[in-house]
Amino acid sequence: MSETETYEVLAIKYAEMKNRWRRDNFIMDDDHAAPMPIDFFVWVIRNANRTIVVDCGFDHKEAAARGRAITALPREVLKDVDVDVETVETLIVSHLHFDHAGTLYDFPKARFHLQDAEMAYATGRCMCDEALRRPFTADHVCEMVKSIYAGRVQFHNGDGQVAPGVTVHHTPGHSKGMQSVRVMTERGPIVLAVDAAHFYENFEQRKPFPIVHSVEDMLASFDTLEALAVDRTNVVPGHDPLILERYPAWKPETKGLVHRLDQGRVS
Repeated sequence: MSETETYEVLAIKYAEMKNRWRRDNFIMDDDHAAPMPIDFFVWVIRNANRTIVVDCGFDHKEAAARGRAITALPREVLKDVDVDVETVETLIVSHLHFDHAGTLYDFPKARFHLQDAEMAYATGRCMCDEALRRPFTADHVCEMVKSIYAGRVQFHNGDGQVAPGVTVHHTPGHSKGMQSVRVMTERGPIVLAVDAAHFYENFEQRKPFPIVHSVEDMLASFDTLEALAVDRTNVVPGHDPLILERYPAWKPETKGLVHRLDQGRVS
């Protein structure tokens, strides 16, 4: 397949965590006690031919267990942008942490795209260590295992094409099998870093996030993101509230909740 299609790309906020500090977001930050909230997103990539969802967030049960506040369930915010989870055929799972793979059960017809390394990591010896397994929830991982046995998982070993103009790229560091998504738009490629970089500050100032499998790999992945995007301003981090300031709202009434990435940054 060749890059012959372009897409609309939406960032959709479904949850937030206000009571958070810079020490939670950066290793050895100079201003570690300053507040720095985090937002949680799912992403939609679509054109007249197809609709692709990136990640599926978490539910109320997980929110309560993890101390997060859900604005609306992922399936509900997707419905607000005319995406019916019952009919979605393609879901890219960036990695298997609780906030990215927590509602797989809401996508009964979807084929899940996942890195080989992430499945091995989430089910292997590293999960014997609480420090590494903490961001995972066993039920979510088991849901993916069941999907494998149902023939609903497409594995990628490094770079892979999901659709014309949509590719996934192994960007490890935060998780061993972390993958980011490159999307062709009318203004050129944009890169959904997802958790390869949680905040703009992570990759722009090369400040690693503290939930990490490999700091060395994370720093190398920052370089990968910028190379894939051609222009670093086309890299979109996974959790930064600034996304909702730097990109225009999808519609006036969705300001602060749904913003459109393919039209370019406004700040």
